[in-house]
Amino acid sequence: MGRSQETGKKKEVRSNKQKKKKDKEKRRQERKENKKSGSLDDMIAYVNEDGSLSSTPPDEEDKEETNVEDIQVSVPKDDPQEEPDPIREGTVAFFNDNKGYGFIKDSQTGENIFVHATGLEEDISEGNRVSFEVVKGDRGPNATGVKVIR
Repeated sequence: MGRSQETGKKKEVRSNKQKKKKDKEKRRQERKENKKSGSLDDMIAYVNEDGSLSSTPPDEEDKEETNVEDIQVSVPKDDPQEEPDPIREGTVAFFNDNKGYGFIKDSQTGENIFVHATGLEEDISEGNRVSFEVVKGDRGPNATGVKVIR
């Protein structure tokens, strides 16, 4: 039996698929024939002083000696002398009495610091000038010991 009648589009699609298969097979054969036996020396790349890759090794004369003790592997620790003032001042930017939380805008850094009702020493409302201490919380800095400045 012969093929059922095909539309022009179906023939075109079928011929395109066959052509792609042949091209793919041809490329595979070319890669197989042109396969180089890559040695380790062919694969090595060198980095020059500018950070650019090159295939030539650097000159022995241009190398600089590095003292191993000068290399720092970790992050430098904070100096305890640089501790900021533990008591800060700011303005209450937002406070929701029903939910018991809000944000204080720090006057020194300008960042918003979360405040919860448990960290209040007296009632606050939006716009109040307050003093507070900053502690590290789960999601960022939290204000505790919040008092209204009169």
